[in-house]
Amino acid sequence: MDSALREPGLKLGRLRLLLALDALLVEGSVNRAAERLGMSAPAMSRLLGQIRDVYDDPIFIRSSRRLIPTPFAESMRQRLRALAAEAEALSRPQEREKAMVGAAMDPADWARPPVVEAAPLAARPSILLEGEPSPEAFARKLASLGTSEDTRKRLAKHIATLGAGIGHSRPLTADEAEDAFSIILDGEADPVQIGALLSVMNFRGETAAELTGLVRAARTHLQATRPGAMSVDLDWPAYISPKSRRMPWFLQAALLLAQAGHRILLHGLDGGGGTRAKLVSAATAIGIPVSATTASATETIARQGIAYLPVAAMSSQLHRLHMLYGLFETRSPVNSLMPLLNPLAARAILMGVVRPAYRELHRDAGALLGYEYLTVMGGSRDTAEATPFRSTTLLRRANGQTETLFLPASPEPMAYPPTGMTSIEYWRGVWDGTVDDERATTIINSTAAIALLTLSGAGADRLDECLIAAKTLWERRRKDLPERPHPGAKTPVR
Repeated sequence: MDSALREPGLKLGRLRLLLALDALLVEGSVNRAAERLGMSAPAMSRLLGQIRDVYDDPIFIRSSRRLIPTPFAESMRQRLRALAAEAEALSRPQEREKAMVGAAMDPADWARPPVVEAAPLAARPSILLEGEPSPEAFARKLASLGTSEDTRKRLAKHIATLGAGIGHSRPLTADEAEDAFSIILDGEADPVQIGALLSVMNFRGETAAELTGLVRAARTHLQATRPGAMSVDLDWPAYISPKSRRMPWFLQAALLLAQAGHRILLHGLDGGGGTRAKLVSAATAIGIPVSATTASATETIARQGIAYLPVAAMSSQLHRLHMLYGLFETRSPVNSLMPLLNPLAARAILMGVVRPAYRELHRDAGALLGYEYLTVMGGSRDTAEATPFRSTTLLRRANGQTETLFLPASPEPMAYPPTGMTSIEYWRGVWDGTVDDERATTIINSTAAIALLTLSGAGADRLDECLIAAKTLWERRRKDLPERPHPGAKTPVR
């Protein structure tokens, strides 16, 4: 970007960027924003690049359908809309001014007192395209819906805010998203409204603020443990895609950490179809307790250091909403919020997010939720399991700082398919040591190393050290070795 644009005296150049950012926020598309301002798409792309340079922020994250604003960009939406509305109003002569063209000025007008204070920008009418309803008129319509105590009408307001169409809609704030999802979780929404809200939000692409509101509503619904009330070290969500056919090696990595004294909560959903009950069967096969309630999971973790909690055991309502996948044949915002749920308020969270555009979204939402240590792992599944034979990106948050860690691919050992054994027998054989599978062992150790790095809050330069610690834990897992220490005696990462 030209350094001259950063000079304080060049106000016009900065105003141009602000108006361009407003158009991008309204339209959610570079092409449509360019059409709105009467310029070419490449020119708008260049302006977006300049905006990113000025604010040192990505501004938007690209999803499959539209641009998703970052939390910083979303925080500017209302002020930019007010600025753009005022600029549009000032750029067009008012009717009174048109009538005065060619007429003599009345000297009495000269003696009128000056305007001391103007109305706030957000309260002034905007000049829009012909036939386009003003945002103010639309806001009044929404407000009239929200005055009723009827929760369905209140939910209708939130749906209208999201789905009024390009140029007339906006994402929900965190408070609005929390209110909308609370109505659904309380069982007070019409089924049609549930589908409408989830589908529109999914089509637009969730923002970090919306995701934060959804998570807050779900945690309130669960009466989630407050931070510090229960000593859980690591929350490990495991919501496997219904199309997954891979074995859950990450469970063995989680058990390694539990044996080292770290308290782990696994929670998730097997997905359905061919993956139904896979996590329950696999967890049971290597001795990870499966809990029937959140309370029993808490007790089990205190006693054994690890537990797997199916989403149906946490909340039948969340489970039913999650299973809407079978009706939609696509993901919904419920799928997005579950990795951030953290039902026992663990100090650290290790999650896997399939869609690249959503990795930053989950990290940003984690920051808004106040989570201290968070690692978002890219990959081909909806849980945190390393893919060491392909390059991987880790998005981390630790001690109030964010970083992106790129892990290069390593050589892939030969894979040996199970012979004369079922998949679950082979999987358990790797843990018991009766099956020697270097490929599986590498996945398990790499996953455990990333989990240790997340728990420690250490920098990326400590990953190799964590990998050595993980390999040591793997070698000591055998039954003939001493029992694991008490959960309070954690294996340090020095």
